[in-house]
Order: sequence, then structure tokens, then C-alpha cells
Amino acid sequence: MKRFVGLDVSQESCAICILEGDGSPVFEGDCATDPDAILQMILEKAGSVERIVHESGPLSIWLSRELARRDAPVVCIDARAANKALSARMNKSDRSDAEALAQLARTGWYREVHIKSEESDRLRLLLSARERLIRIRMDIESQARGILKTFGIRLGPVRASRNRRDFRDQLTKVVSGDPILEAVFSSLIAVHETVCHKATDLDAMIQSFAKESRLARRLTSVPGVGPIVALSFIATIDDATRFRRAVDVGAYLGLTPRRYQSGETDWSGRISKRGDSGMRKLLYEAANILIQRVAKFSPLKAWAMRLVQRKGLKKATVATARKLAVVLTRLWRDGTEFAWTKEARPA
Repeated sequence: MKRFVGLDVSQESCAICILEGDGSPVFEGDCATDPDAILQMILEKAGSVERIVHESGPLSIWLSRELARRDAPVVCIDARAANKALSARMNKSDRSDAEALAQLARTGWYREVHIKSEESDRLRLLLSARERLIRIRMDIESQARGILKTFGIRLGPVRASRNRRDFRDQLTKVVSGDPILEAVFSSLIAVHETVCHKATDLDAMIQSFAKESRLARRLTSVPGVGPIVALSFIATIDDATRFRRAVDVGAYLGLTPRRYQSGETDWSGRISKRGDSGMRKLLYEAANILIQRVAKFSPLKAWAMRLVQRKGLKKATVATARKLAVVLTRLWRDGTEFAWTKEARPA
């Protein structure tokens, strides 16, 4: 008879429940959160098993990869969906959660989570580090401007320059002569300079990565899509073939309307905003650039402009963001570049 395993993973320990195919218990216990220790306990208590299920969490990506490297039949399921079954129990404990996960593994009532590749996570780390540095830079500039307004000092606009040196020069000039302001802002100026230099270094690394990637070069052929959007899309999607249809990417990124239907009630609301919010924001910005800044016309821009006339700018921009996600997925899967005319489209 087939056996199924549920794992409730925490930082130090892992609760394990093994069930027979008919739902009868085989073993309940716990061990250290270590792939070798988990597989050793499963082997001792149950031998071979049909499926090992655990829910998504901070350690889920690492644990899934390590168990998969050891040829274990591991499946990571959506924690939000699993919570519906786990919360139905009167008393909550790690062992009861592991049993509920084993029951889900046995019945098949779960939704599997895609575990991204290490290359995708490394790229995502690079992009998120750049975004964090830019946010720190913006926070420092906003804080400095807000504090100085208390003393009637208003900084001017910062000229476009590498590493935003103009801001630091303005700040140094206006606080000179005041010992307290000099003491406070000297540290902010030093941090601002370091953050700007590091952000510039990461920008250069991202630009180099985008030039070396054939996929990123193809995606940047789409109007409005630059290296940041292309690489973020690659890191978010990871594998375009995991979607049965290219249009499914819109729902994955939360760019499709929510729907509620029950009896005679049937309505569609605003977009679901599920999935990666950062990627959704980047696609919205790319769509806005396509509509308002790209001068060269294409079938995609013509479609977006007609939508602007019918629905207004904001709704049209959201719809264009979803369209861009679908177009990028199609280019990824087909190995083609963006066609600026209908005649240039592949047959």
C-alpha cells in the first residue's frame, strides 16, 4: 500500500506524520530540520513513500531543493490553500499540522508551488539589492529635505549626474557654519555617497548581465521594456513552459479582474493583485512608458491607445501591463523578437 508523508517545518525541528493509503497512521514524531535526518527517519519508519508534502515558508525553497537532489518525491504546496484545511482543526499543534498535510498528500487536494532555480534566485537577489539601495538613497534625501525645511532651508532640484553628487554638494553648502547641522548631516552625506556608489556598481552589473543574456536582449526588444523589467520578469517567471497558455501569466501576476459568482450573483471587480507586487509595478511602469513616451507606433501601442480612448488612462495602463506580460511570455517561449509591424510577425 502507498504511504504519504506530511512535514510541518520550523526553524530547528520538523514534525513528521506518515499515513497509509487508507488514512491509517504509520508514524508520528519529529526530527531536526535537516534533509538527511528527515529522509533517514522516513526510511526507518516507512521505507519508500509515494509523496512527501510540506507547505511554503521561509525554509521551503531550500528544503525542497535538498530533498529533490536526494531523489525524494517532495511537493511544496501553497500555504494559503493549506491553511483552509489546517485551520479547520479545533486544536493546533505541529503534529496535527503534519497529519493534515499528510492527509492532503494522500487525497491530492492541494496546489503545488513552483520551486524556482538557484539562477533565478541569484538574479532576484541582485535586483532586490539594487532596489533596496535606491530606497535607502531616497529615504536619506527625503529626510534631509524635511529636516532642513524646519530651518527655512529648501534644497533645489538635483541635476542629472552620476552618483547624485549634486545633492551632497548642496547639502554640504547649506549646513556649513552650523555645528549641530554639520554633525548630523556629515554622517548622512557619507552614507548617501556610499549607497549611491554601490547602487551604481549594481546597475553596471545588471546592465552587463542583460547584455550577455540572449533572452534578456529579446525581451528588451518590446517597447517600454528595459533591462530591469526584462531581468525581473526572467527572475519572477523562471520557466515560461510551466504555464499552459501565455495568457495565464496575467492571472499569475495578479493583473486579471477578481470574480465572484454564486447563484444569481456574478460580478468582476478590480485586479486580484496576487503574486509578485514588484513585478506588477514594473510592468505598470513599462506600460505607462509605452503609452506616453514611446513615439514609434506598433500594433501593441495602437491597441493600447484605442483602449485609452475607451477606458481611460489608468485602466488602459493596467490592461497594457497584462498584455506586456503575455507578449514577453510568448517571446520567451517562441524564441522570437518583438514585431513592430503585422507583416513582421512570425507565421
